[in-house]
Amino acid sequence: MEPNNLTGVSAFLLLGLSEDPQLQPLLFGLFLSMYLIAVSGNLFIVLAVISDSHLHTPMYFFLSNLSLADIGFISTTVPKMLVNIQAQNKSITYVGCLTQVYFFYFFGSLDSLLLTAMAYDRYVAICHPLHYTVIMNPRLCGFLVFMSFFIGLLYSQMHISGVSQLSFCKSVEIPHFFCDPPQLPKVACSDTSTTIILSYCVGAIIGGVPASLILFSYHRIVSSILKVSSSGGKYKAFSTCGSHLSVVCLFYGTGLGVYLSSAISSSTRKGAVASVMYTVVTPMLNPFIYSLRNRDIKRALRRLLCKTA
Repeated sequence: MEPNNLTGVSAFLLLGLSEDPQLQPLLFGLFLSMYLIAVSGNLFIVLAVISDSHLHTPMYFFLSNLSLADIGFISTTVPKMLVNIQAQNKSITYVGCLTQVYFFYFFGSLDSLLLTAMAYDRYVAICHPLHYTVIMNPRLCGFLVFMSFFIGLLYSQMHISGVSQLSFCKSVEIPHFFCDPPQLPKVACSDTSTTIILSYCVGAIIGGVPASLILFSYHRIVSSILKVSSSGGKYKAFSTCGSHLSVVCLFYGTGLGVYLSSAISSSTRKGAVASVMYTVVTPMLNPFIYSLRNRDIKRALRRLLCKTA
């Protein structure tokens, strides 16, 4: 769908995290470092899974797709911020803003859906180990990833359809370092009630359903583990899903924290600082969580580095 610019606004102004000129070099260096760490870390995960035949399993198949989603998620916002700081230009075009909104929703929902697929994989592995290879066959794994991409595209398309119908005043300032979707209705000149209601309803579904399925999966997992008599067996079962549970808590915890902070605090600048947690920090930390807690990933990474050295 082509975006309809109803007011002729050609660009928005992204106010960023700070307007202090002395802080701009520090912000540039900090965000460039985090971006490079996030992209390289997630890329190493993908390459490790592809290069090591021992990792050609459903869990690592989902993990490699999650890493690709994290690369896309952080690449949606940070590069434009770095360009603006370097060029000392705060503007972003109307089309560029809508593009950011589209891919922000797409990769964010894709993360959530892939984490749900990984939770189901852990549920089958622990609760139905004898039928794991039959249930988690390549066809089902491919279907789950395909549906994650399809639902993510549909979700982002629904949001962008609503945002593209908004009309804006001639001078639009967004108190953020990217086109944060909740900020756009606040700076629009037209009636935004329909867009806000649609956004909350669809967001509740796309966020609530995966979260509920993850909670249900771990409820069954914990129930199964508690039935194991040996402490060694319990530890081994918990260790297989520890990394995934850490990433789930980080993803949903930071997102919920940003939502609550924006609801409690009236300062939009504080909300922008808080959003750094789930837009930048979470994609950066995910590779470390999986590589530090997983022997197979560490072994594959060492082999990969030895090949490239």
